[in-house]
Amino acid sequence: MRREFKEFKEFIKGKNVAVVGIGVSNKPLIHFLVKLGAKVTAFDKKSKDQLGDTYDELMNIGVNAVLGEGYLDKLTGFQVVFKTPSMRFDNPVLVRAKEEGVYITSEMEEFIKYCPAKIFGVTGSDGKTTTTTLIYNILKEEGYKAWVGGNIGTPLFAEIENINKEDKVVLELSSFQLMKMEYSGNVAVVTNLSPNHLDMHKGMEEYVEAKKNIFKYQGEKDLLILNRDNDITNGMVSEAKGDVRQFSIKEIIEDGGYFKDEILYIKGKPVCKKDEIKILGMHNVENLLAAFCATYEEVSIESMKKVATNFTGVEHRTEFIREIEGIKYYNDSIASSPTRTLAGLKSFHKPVVLIAGGYDKNIPFEPLAEEGYSKIKALVLLGVTKNKIKDAFEKVMEDKKVNIPIYLVNSLEEAVEKAREVAEKGDIITLSPACASFDMFPNFEVRGNKFKEIINSLK
Repeated sequence: MRREFKEFKEFIKGKNVAVVGIGVSNKPLIHFLVKLGAKVTAFDKKSKDQLGDTYDELMNIGVNAVLGEGYLDKLTGFQVVFKTPSMRFDNPVLVRAKEEGVYITSEMEEFIKYCPAKIFGVTGSDGKTTTTTLIYNILKEEGYKAWVGGNIGTPLFAEIENINKEDKVVLELSSFQLMKMEYSGNVAVVTNLSPNHLDMHKGMEEYVEAKKNIFKYQGEKDLLILNRDNDITNGMVSEAKGDVRQFSIKEIIEDGGYFKDEILYIKGKPVCKKDEIKILGMHNVENLLAAFCATYEEVSIESMKKVATNFTGVEHRTEFIREIEGIKYYNDSIASSPTRTLAGLKSFHKPVVLIAGGYDKNIPFEPLAEEGYSKIKALVLLGVTKNKIKDAFEKVMEDKKVNIPIYLVNSLEEAVEKAREVAEKGDIITLSPACASFDMFPNFEVRGNKFKEIINSLK
């Protein structure tokens, strides 16, 4: 059962509160906590100069700031700590704070605990953002007042007093946000699971257990949506606390979502044909089926169809940029895992010139090489992982007796130059890195935007 927000207002008033991280999600949180009467200290590794106007903004509302290297050493003497999503709960600083009796939480945990509206939570290794956006758009199309948040959209906790019981809330939730979550949404969607973020998690088991929190605290009237075609998610059926609905592109599921004879169905009812959908790839058919399963009780087939046949995709997800001299360029910067890159490769009707590589999340690249080699005409590799990816492909090429030209480069500009040099008229060049961006860029959006800028400047 979710709780009344007035409880939180009474609890937080006058408390000494630390907020770790002055990022996008925590800035509105800081303002909100001040408004509710908390005494707030904000912690961040950035310096006063790096924060710029944000620093002045926080000073003007009476927030203390602890900044720079070693900033966490001063995280003591507080009653409540709001942590940033990527900060592990077993961080020694948080362990010490907990031993001191401090209440440790996050913006998303408090939001889910007190949100008055029906919550649709979406997680998974791939397809989270697209599925979240589809559910949000379908609910809006039906006429609901809908809110979208979590990993995308607006930080919602600061908006909680504007959200009504009749509204619908759709949240994209990462494993970091879910790790210690003790409340679940009314509808929980797990799109698929494969190795990811193993640089942050202690192993695959911890990663999967974190994802399960999206449904672990559901009630018997709640709904869990699972991908039957994915072994890990299919194995979760018996752990559901309420109803389960599955989707598949491989078999017919009469009481779920399925794909048959080039048509997408929900509960035996046809929604639309595959060739009416604007977003490429069977992974997007899966995302649509998941969205249909999640919204079936709330909306008409007409609303589902309208969104499915008009949605052109989310930026940085197999996004067409332009065609130059008969070569088509696509931006798939969101592909920060091998499985996501594979899904993108399968979207195209022919082998592509693939630009890949980046930050090392300790994920194996062998599956990408073994499943993806036939979909790649040439490989242009950059970043920290370029040699790891090269090694994985060379092993497969030796086993399969095939040859894929591999080029190692040092920058995204150089990667585009090399890809353009080896491509011919009629070819496709796609940036689909199979890695996070942090070795070269702050996030995948900055990487994707840089790629688009390079492509759009080509003569």
